[in-house]
Amino acid sequence: MSDLLRRALPVYGLPEETPLTLLNRSENETWRAGPLVLRLHRQGYHRREEIASELAWLTALQDLPGLNAVRPIPGAEGLVTERDGRFIVAFAPIPGQELQPGDDLARWFAPLGEITARLHLHSRQWTPPPGFTRKRWDVETILGPAPHWGHWRQAQGLDRDGEALLARATDALATKLSSHGTGPESFGLIHADLRLANLMTDGESLTAIDFDDCGFGWWAYDLAAALSFIETDPRLPDLIARWCDGYARIAPLRAEDRAMTPALIFLRRVLLTAWLATRADSDTAQALGGAGYTGGTLDLAEGFLLDGLARFRP
Repeated sequence: MSDLLRRALPVYGLPEETPLTLLNRSENETWRAGPLVLRLHRQGYHRREEIASELAWLTALQDLPGLNAVRPIPGAEGLVTERDGRFIVAFAPIPGQELQPGDDLARWFAPLGEITARLHLHSRQWTPPPGFTRKRWDVETILGPAPHWGHWRQAQGLDRDGEALLARATDALATKLSSHGTGPESFGLIHADLRLANLMTDGESLTAIDFDDCGFGWWAYDLAAALSFIETDPRLPDLIARWCDGYARIAPLRAEDRAMTPALIFLRRVLLTAWLATRADSDTAQALGGAGYTGGTLDLAEGFLLDGLARFRP
């Protein structure tokens, strides 16, 4: 894909011979190109208007007090460039490094709660531009027959007994989430993927990147997404408490939303279990996927059916 990107470089004022370095292959490909970071979108996932809507929100978030978010950079064709049916967008690089599971996460989860609260406060009062469209992250689009990221039944290493267990657990989960509802008090425009790899640290600074999956979901889902791929880590109860403390410093966190945290953590785990199977070409799937991750999902399913994953209640 580097040839495709090279043909797009002049749009951003860069010569075609600018060195290109692949940084990550996940839902999309992320490349370093001189002074810019380029995202080459996976074909067939987001439409142009969806990508433009993501960048509209990101643009509106720039320079808000207490909130650091990646900055989109327009090219000669606007914020979204198209080459050979593939969409390309550019961002200013972020200093520092991604958060890692082995880092001192307790240090960062209260600041992450603060950042998330500021995102939600902005989302609640912002008037999107005409034509704004982003995906929904709800029962139908995660657990339904045609989910955005594939069905959990495709999970690697899932046998007949495991499939039966997950079917019972996800049925119970769907009932609980449907009862919670999708009214504006509990549901709105969120980042939806604030996992460790999408958080950059530099000294005391924490910056949110990769709004590619921002859309309409439960407010507390942003906490569940922050715990992606570490859902079985014994630090989780402490991290959840710290996140909630940080959030509450900036905005109220309703008791109803706190109570949904365990269910949303399980929902996110089921979603990721499906994603790892359907995105097996990604760096993340190759590092974390397989029967072992599915086994952890089954352990969480048992806990959800037993006591609603009570240990995750903040």
